[in-house]
Amino acid sequence: CFVCGESGATITCLATGCGRRFHLPCAVEGGCITQYLPEYRAFCWEHRPEQAVEAAPDTTTTCLICLEHMQDTKSFHTLVCPVCRNAWFHRGCIQGHAACSGTASFQCPLCRNKDQFQEEMLRMGIASPPEWDQEDLEALSARHDRCDAGQCRCPGGREQAEDQGPWQLLLCSSCAAEGTHRRCSGVDNSRDSWECPSC
Repeated sequence: CFVCGESGATITCLATGCGRRFHLPCAVEGGCITQYLPEYRAFCWEHRPEQAVEAAPDTTTTCLICLEHMQDTKSFHTLVCPVCRNAWFHRGCIQGHAACSGTASFQCPLCRNKDQFQEEMLRMGIASPPEWDQEDLEALSARHDRCDAGQCRCPGGREQAEDQGPWQLLLCSSCAAEGTHRRCSGVDNSRDSWECPSC
């Protein structure tokens, strides 16, 4: 790896005649860009793409995400929206924003342009994760709804739950990933919470 000097570097700069190799975790430190386009491509610091913006941020410009001051020069660590050209970001800040937004909602926080903004950010090595489908979102937001006691005593089975009484389903007060009927784990009516064995 031309950045850290260790072996095992498998990413090679795409530029013809350039033999520089690097590890993916070393890319940012070495000023390298990895593009997550339909065809994966990587470039070293010397051959990486540059933004076509002539202007540089002035001394009062702040990153729209972290609100910290920007460097007053254009660099690897500073990116600008290609549409409005007024929204400046630190590379790490816009990558974090992309990771949290997902492809469907990743856009310039200032002008709200999506298509040109995403295209430019991808070209500059900023990747957003693919969208979650509706089934995945429903699974994430689903409330645990079964008794996980070693031996469930409920005549209606593990999935039966009542609002109160011995077959009221309590979720673990720490993780909410396991549940029990009151009677199956010996939780009397005077207690409002229960904690699973793992927690």
